Amino acid sequence: MTTPLWCLLGFVAWSLVLLLAIAFARVGAVLTGVKKANEFPSGVPHGGDGYWRLNRAHMNCLENLPVFGAVVLSAAVAGIHAPMLSTLAKTYLGARIGQSLAHVASGSVIAVNVRFTFFVVQVACLIWMMLVIWRTQSGV
Repeated sequence: MTTPLWCLLGFVAWSLVLLLAIAFARVGAVLTGVKKANEFPSGVPHGGDGYWRLNRAHMNCLENLPVFGAVVLSAAVAGIHAPMLSTLAKTYLGARIGQSLAHVASGSVIAVNVRFTFFVVQVACLIWMMLVIWRTQSGV
């Protein structure tokens, strides 16, 4: 299995870590009687600020996972094993985790700027990965 495919699995694993953190928070709130099981409306901010940032970090992962997956799977299907793809995939995954951690940690201006920087790194990695795939396939 290629490094980009391992990074794709890492992305899925990270998304599950965030999901489990949400689940633990919800189960804890229900078991302690703070909330009822039906008091977690989807798409509506509920709970404390940190809890909602965790929800948004998880949703950000789910929003970006298909895009990263499409790029990585395109390279895999095309049989492209360029070392640059591995470097970019690892950088992308690191930036994704960094963005999530910054998102969960704080809503401050500095945290938002850090989060945005990690996002820009991810976008740059995706564009660069697509260029590597295109150049490899087109012989440029």
